[in-house]
Amino acid sequence: MASKDELTPMMRHYLSVKEQHPDCIVFYRLGDFYEMFFDDARLVSRELELTLTGRSCGLPERAPMCGVPFHAADTYISRLTSRGYKVAICEQVEDPKDAKGMVRRDVVRIVTPGTTMDDAVLSRRISNYTSMVYVLGYEVGIASADVSTGELIATVFSDDPCFSALTGELKRLAPIEILLSPEAANIPTIVAFIKNSLSASITMLEPYEVERRRTQVLLFTHFLEASDKLDKNYMTTTAIGALMQYLIDTQKSPLYHIADGTLYQAAQFLELDETAIRNLELLENITEKKKHGSLLWVLDRTKTNGGGRALKKWLTRPLLNPVAITRRQSAIAALIESPMKLDEIRENLAQIRDIERIMTKFVLGSGNARDFNSLKASFAVIPALKSSISDTSSSYLSELNEQMDDLITLHDRIAATIADEVPMSIKEGGIIRDGFDEQVDRFRYIQKNSGDLLAQIEGRERARTGIKNLRVTYNKVFGYFIEVTKSYLDKVPADYIRKQTLTGCERFITEELKKVEDEVYTATEKLAMYEYKLFMALVDDLMEKLVDIQKTALAIDALDALASLAIVALKNNYVCPTVDNSTVISIQDGRHPVVEKFLEGSLFVANNALLDTDENRMAVITGPNMAGKSTYMRQIALLTIMAQMGSFIPAKSATFGIVDRIFTRVGASDDLVGGKSTFAVEMTEVARILNNATGKSLVLLDEIGRGTSTFDGLAIAWSVVEYCSQKIKAKTLFATHYHELTALEDKLPGVHNFSIAVKTRGDDITFLRKIIPGGTDRSYGIEVAKLSGVTDSVIRRAKEILSEIENGGTVSVKAKSTAKPAPQEEPQMSLFSFAGSEVLDELKKLDVTTLSPIEAMNVLYQLQQKAKNE
Repeated sequence: MASKDELTPMMRHYLSVKEQHPDCIVFYRLGDFYEMFFDDARLVSRELELTLTGRSCGLPERAPMCGVPFHAADTYISRLTSRGYKVAICEQVEDPKDAKGMVRRDVVRIVTPGTTMDDAVLSRRISNYTSMVYVLGYEVGIASADVSTGELIATVFSDDPCFSALTGELKRLAPIEILLSPEAANIPTIVAFIKNSLSASITMLEPYEVERRRTQVLLFTHFLEASDKLDKNYMTTTAIGALMQYLIDTQKSPLYHIADGTLYQAAQFLELDETAIRNLELLENITEKKKHGSLLWVLDRTKTNGGGRALKKWLTRPLLNPVAITRRQSAIAALIESPMKLDEIRENLAQIRDIERIMTKFVLGSGNARDFNSLKASFAVIPALKSSISDTSSSYLSELNEQMDDLITLHDRIAATIADEVPMSIKEGGIIRDGFDEQVDRFRYIQKNSGDLLAQIEGRERARTGIKNLRVTYNKVFGYFIEVTKSYLDKVPADYIRKQTLTGCERFITEELKKVEDEVYTATEKLAMYEYKLFMALVDDLMEKLVDIQKTALAIDALDALASLAIVALKNNYVCPTVDNSTVISIQDGRHPVVEKFLEGSLFVANNALLDTDENRMAVITGPNMAGKSTYMRQIALLTIMAQMGSFIPAKSATFGIVDRIFTRVGASDDLVGGKSTFAVEMTEVARILNNATGKSLVLLDEIGRGTSTFDGLAIAWSVVEYCSQKIKAKTLFATHYHELTALEDKLPGVHNFSIAVKTRGDDITFLRKIIPGGTDRSYGIEVAKLSGVTDSVIRRAKEILSEIENGGTVSVKAKSTAKPAPQEEPQMSLFSFAGSEVLDELKKLDVTTLSPIEAMNVLYQLQQKAKNE
């Protein structure tokens, strides 16, 4: 590359900006485009499929370059940040008309994955967290902020060598961008989890960045009032300081909307690690990683973006305080008691825009007139919302009512100022309502009626001078002027200023005409400037109410979440459970909230459950696969989570003693990247459960020991049952195919056997989905294989082998025949092909009036398989 002295001034400045922001793609404003150069240009050209061009910048060869139109830049920036890149926006910070030499430019904002404000990127249902992870030994401090809403939360805890508490917390938060302290960045477990399970953008902070920023956190003006609360712990203070300074550095703003922070402890919430959140499908289904089919999909009927975010937080952080839980339950009950009022509340909530994120846009200087109209529409329904919950038996709803400011004055101010139909830009006019301001109205009149103004002047001057043929006219050279023929020059007033002499006439100007000319020429520009001034005055009024608006928005979020839980309970026949400090989980006719939604129109078989820490601390569940063991276990966990988040549940009645943690070991998976087999992953998860579960925990263990030899697996499963039931004494559901474990009911106190009811007809089975007391000594594996479509020859041979094994004999091996089968003609199928067949005979024997829906489905499936084989 040539020396800097040989480069053009523009390229020298670009390189200096790039040197200051080496980890960013620099969008450098040149006229109507943002341009990228060198490696940035190559990267953006590849990522966004843009044409790569070149520019002569004083170099021997043209510099690689690509660009995007400035008015469409947000779309391109969003595509880059969604792929983990950071974009530094180097904008023109002075008017090109005022520039002396090169237009001054500076980086006005750095857009990162966690700080984007693009509406198309921000999901309506999730928070867009940037999290800072600070690790010292096994002490962990996490601070998380959502720049788009102004939320700041932080916590500290001691972790284990696997950092399972940290990974669980990150799974709940699901940050899009994560800052790591040097020690955290050197822990492979943490980095691998972020990359593989979160797909979050990672920024490694240097030691000085963490320590220097730690001391600055309490210096921020907007934290002065909250400093006592925030400065309680070295770990959280450090994490908050590093996070806030990073955000301020990237946004080039003091971020006044992040004016307070919430410190929380894990002990405040039912702890759900990353495995439990995934296995229970709280937020997304396991197979497709989508919301559809998850518990959140069932419960989320919120009408607002903020309400959706609040509900997700409640779901992933169930409460441990029965008083707080009952408070939510009472609010939901009050809403259910008045269905018409509930519908009215939800209709009004549907008019609410995302107030928190709109306010952030104004704080960051990117709000526009359309955002004001969105606020106006939102503020318009707040009085009705307040009225709907003003007379209620719920103390929680009353508190939300008090927390809401009706914002009538601000609504009226916006309505009077901002036009109904406005452009995106706030600097090109057309945003102030007609009749609001005299100056604006005059500029618009001049802009639209310059001909009428000239005609009015012409009429007045003819009347004043008596010159009947006086004309006010215009040309490009002289502008506006008054033209008088020479025969009337003696009547020209003294205040006329001669501008041009022609053969047959004279041209003049007046002070009034010069003023009108100036107004006509500059009306559009002055109108835009004056409208912008009025717009910014309204922004100042809005910022004065920032705190009140934020509090109101949070109250609306909570009301929306409550209304969502109320409508779900009402539509799905949920009941209010009792939640207390006992050790008992007792459920009568409980239903799986997700599965029953997929079976709408069909019968869902409800089941009871009784668990405690004494006589009923462990249920050993046996029975065939596909019969519903895993569904039953997950059902109990989901109902527990729903109860402790304050929701009603699908059951006839239920009582829940507070559970502190839920652990799950369900399903088979391996960790090829980590070098762990399916069995190794299973044992790692079992170890974590045994090391962390308490007597107040709920533990779900499914098929422990299946990944190794039969005797090894049985021994491990037996030992785990003993440890959980006698040592930890946690409420445990243990599903197994090791029928030998049913003997423990008579050997260990608190252990009871349960099984899935099965109806048999010869070789065929029907799953009744009912949990009944007692164990079983059959797994019906061959029958399940048959139901799953395994070919009949394999099924027949499996039965022969099983019989030989059960009788203690040696399994014979059938040699493969070398004879070629005789060619057979393909059978022709018709409507009557099964006449006289086994399928038809079985159909004739069926008493369809006695079949349950589930039995009928199973019989139909079996007959279909037989028909295919015949």
